[in-house]
Amino acid sequence: MNVRYTAPAVALHWLIALLIFVAFPLGVYMHDLPLSPDKLKLYSYHKWIGITVLLLVGLRLVWRATHTPPPLPAGLPRWQRAASHAVHGLLYLLMMAVPMSGWLMSSAKGFQTVWFGVLPLPDLVEKSRELGSVLGEVHQALNYLLLALVILHLAAALKHHFMERRPFLQRMAPGRKETA
Repeated sequence: MNVRYTAPAVALHWLIALLIFVAFPLGVYMHDLPLSPDKLKLYSYHKWIGITVLLLVGLRLVWRATHTPPPLPAGLPRWQRAASHAVHGLLYLLMMAVPMSGWLMSSAKGFQTVWFGVLPLPDLVEKSRELGSVLGEVHQALNYLLLALVILHLAAALKHHFMERRPFLQRMAPGRKETA
C-alpha cells in the first residue's frame, strides 16, 4: 500500500500552494492602490495566477479521481478523519470558487480577463456595477475563508508531524520517492 501521494499529486499540491501564497498577498496589496498602469499590471498578474490555479485544481481533481490517495495513518480518531475529509473538500471547493468569483467579478465590472496577456477569456456575466460590487465582496470573503482553511490545514499537518510524530509531512514532501 502506498503511503505517499504520487509525484504528480505532490507537484500539483505545491505549485497550487505557491500560486495561492503569491496571489493572496498580491490581491491585498493591489486592492487599495490608486489607479495607475502599475495597478492594472498587478491586476493582470493576479488574474493570470487565479486562472492558472483554477486550471491546475481542475487537473488535480481529475488526478485525484483517477488515483487513490494514500490512507490516513492508522490510529487517527474518527473525528479527525472526518475533519480531514471536510477540510480537504472545502479547500478544493474554495480553490475553484475563489478564482471563479474573481473572473465573475471582472466580467461584471467590465474588465475582461486575458490569460497571460494572450488568451482572452469570455466574460461570464453582463456588465453590472451592482453585481460587480457584490461579487467583489464575495471574492474577498472567499479568499479570507480560504486563508483560514489553509492555516488550519497547515496547523493540523504540523501538529500531527511534530507533536504526534505521525508521518503527515512525508506523505506530501517533494523530491522523495514513493514508498510502499
